[in-house]
Amino acid sequence: MRNWPVHDLRLTTPRLTLRLPSLDDLDELADRAVEGVHEPDRMPFGVPWTDAPAAELPARVVLYHLGVMSRWRPEEWCCNFAVVHEGRVIGTQDVKGIDFAVTREVHTGSWLGRAYQGKGLGTEMRAAVLHLAFAGLGALSAASSAFLDNPASLAVSRKLGYRPDGVMVQSIRGRRATQQRLRLDREDFDCPVPVEIHGLAACLPHFGLG
Repeated sequence: MRNWPVHDLRLTTPRLTLRLPSLDDLDELADRAVEGVHEPDRMPFGVPWTDAPAAELPARVVLYHLGVMSRWRPEEWCCNFAVVHEGRVIGTQDVKGIDFAVTREVHTGSWLGRAYQGKGLGTEMRAAVLHLAFAGLGALSAASSAFLDNPASLAVSRKLGYRPDGVMVQSIRGRRATQQRLRLDREDFDCPVPVEIHGLAACLPHFGLG
């Protein structure tokens, strides 16, 4: 796209392509959400979006991602990448920055369809956006968090070199839940997979960078 080059930004790893979602990608992403993201008796998300009625969930997924793209500003942006594996959208991985030109810090979040969990894909897709942040955008730190009863997410963070950064408590489904905050400094990140970044140069002003 001539007027929105961020939509042509691509990250590729040995098994994955990460791209801002097309409308067709959003339809597939909504299908993955309906198929299931986690066990019904658990809620791994700070905003329990998967508790929406099944008939409403697909449209909510689509509208959420369209809203994220529509609110993009150089001072506050979020790359809500669709994650593609073997030609199929399998989940989403985001990386976001607020006043990034000053803070040089990003935050990440993600989810995968249940059929694609436990295969190392979660590590690969987060490694891809961390490489974009550190090598492509010049970030100095990355932050994330996960509930204490979400060992898979915490394991990904450990593999990638994050360190504990305190905890926070919130109410989820009417119960007390504790999130572990995590932080990764640029010098501690050793990317475990090769990552290629395509089309970044034209996007830099949209990230608040020269």
